[in-house]
Amino acid sequence: MEPLARADVAAFRNGGSAMANAIIDDSGVRIDSERRRGRGAGINPTGRFEPVTRHVFDDGWSTFEELPPFKTEVQTERPRTIITRNSSPDISFDRSINPYRGCEHGCVYCFARPTHSYMGMSPGLDFESRLFAKPDAAKLLDKELSKEGYQPRTIAIGTNTDPYQPIEKQWRIMREILEVLEARKHPVGIVTKSALVVRDIDILSRMAEQGLAKVALSVTTMDRVIARTMEPRAATPTRRLEAMRQLSNAGIPVGVMVAPIIPGLTDSEIERILDSAQAAGATEAGYVILRLPLEVSPIFKDWLLRHYPDRYRHVMSLVRSMRDGKDYDSEWGKRMKGAGPYAWQIGRRFEITARKLGMNVKHPLRTDLFVAAEKRHEQLMLL
Repeated sequence: MEPLARADVAAFRNGGSAMANAIIDDSGVRIDSERRRGRGAGINPTGRFEPVTRHVFDDGWSTFEELPPFKTEVQTERPRTIITRNSSPDISFDRSINPYRGCEHGCVYCFARPTHSYMGMSPGLDFESRLFAKPDAAKLLDKELSKEGYQPRTIAIGTNTDPYQPIEKQWRIMREILEVLEARKHPVGIVTKSALVVRDIDILSRMAEQGLAKVALSVTTMDRVIARTMEPRAATPTRRLEAMRQLSNAGIPVGVMVAPIIPGLTDSEIERILDSAQAAGATEAGYVILRLPLEVSPIFKDWLLRHYPDRYRHVMSLVRSMRDGKDYDSEWGKRMKGAGPYAWQIGRRFEITARKLGMNVKHPLRTDLFVAAEKRHEQLMLL
């Protein structure tokens, strides 16, 4: 039996109280609550590419040393390119930018967590505390937009990790990227959970006036208690709605992403979220069903058992009913929306409510204004 399944059985045998400090995962005993204060994940499993794993246990000699709390550490990353391309048939964009690797928001359900394994780090607490910033992003972007033959299409930002996570206040990488995009009149679509996006209203409003920018705020729940534990360092739901209002008042097309919808926990809020977002000025809406790829599954299960043990079996049963009996199904066309009767019901509720509220408006962005770079240092023709 897998470790979390053992914890599940123990929890329900003891009415849920047995889970407080006893869940075991691939990295050992759950991290002490004081060390992970303000973080989403409760475990720090070894990355799947590592040749060895650590298993922490008490040998009875009480020799454990006091370890310091997890603090946010930021390293610089120097990639050769900054635009990431994709050809996924179920994604509406073919290029994106990620100014940061890892995300301090600490959303326990984040599908990007497994990417930290590529850095030899854990998708758990490492993902939200050991971050990478790309300070050369704006220069790389300008260079890539200058390449001969470049064809502009909307660049999506915030599709993997949040460009407006807390460290953006200091690094300002996202603002530098927007300055390049504005100068080149290049379209951009942004998704964020942060109210910090309003800092850049000056740039975004000028771009929006030309049909070059739109912003979507991701709202998972209106319940501040759930939000506090599930996405601990993201803006509160009310602050996200206020950000929508400010962006809309500035003439910037605003949307809402109800993502992810967690069956049995937040799916009852679909209509409330859409209604609140529409009142705040949102005219577009989209949704994604909870995704639990690779290491995200045990991290989310651990969180669910810690905070909502009475709902664990129900939530996971509904998740698996939409994923062909598994925690996750990565098949294109199904991974975002799920499949089966419950997924169908969620889809219809969302569509009906969005249509009723007039939130099926689309804001296509312009590409015909793109300013190609002047040719520099062009070699003269030999006569």
